[in-house]
Amino acid sequence: MAPRAPKRPRNYRKEYDNYQGTEKQKKNRAGRNAARAIAKKNGAKVAGKDVAHRNGNPRDNRPKNLTTQTASRNRSFPRTAKARKRNPYA
Repeated sequence: MAPRAPKRPRNYRKEYDNYQGTEKQKKNRAGRNAARAIAKKNGAKVAGKDVAHRNGNPRDNRPKNLTTQTASRNRSFPRTAKARKRNPYA
């Protein structure tokens, strides 16, 4: 086996500038935060869990579209070619 090349440290500033800091991702993150607040307000036990969007759209915060799941279940499912989630658990 050939030796592995040394890992380069992550450039978090570049990641933020290229992805997390875009207007679209900021709005998605705000939608996820709002969903958690809505679920909590409606009496859902959100401690230690994720608030999942059944249809995969983080800006769609209708109560029927929200459910609570464990983090491992919410984050481990196949995604389609167009990056839409296909979540059989939601």
